Amino acid sequence: MPRKQDVGRKPWTDPDDAPELTDAFFARADIFDGPKLIRRGRPPSPSPKRQVTLRLDADVLTGLRRTGPGWQTRANAALKAWLAGQGQQRRTG
Repeated sequence: MPRKQDVGRKPWTDPDDAPELTDAFFARADIFDGPKLIRRGRPPSPSPKRQVTLRLDADVLTGLRRTGPGWQTRANAALKAWLAGQGQQRRTG
């Protein structure tokens, strides 16, 4: 009877063949302060954005997307500006 192939198993590697630990390796390594993992990258935002579902007319959505990458950020800025204008109208109106 034919022997089954070792599907999914990695071949054994001699630990003496391990790559050298370079400065680049340690630059990518996780950093711990005791048991706490110190996160890299951008710190959490004090006012994070929230995901919502918003139904828009097809032509509005097409027009926004046509403005290119960053259209969601620009839509957010336009809504903020509109809300700020609403506050001005209420004070003067």
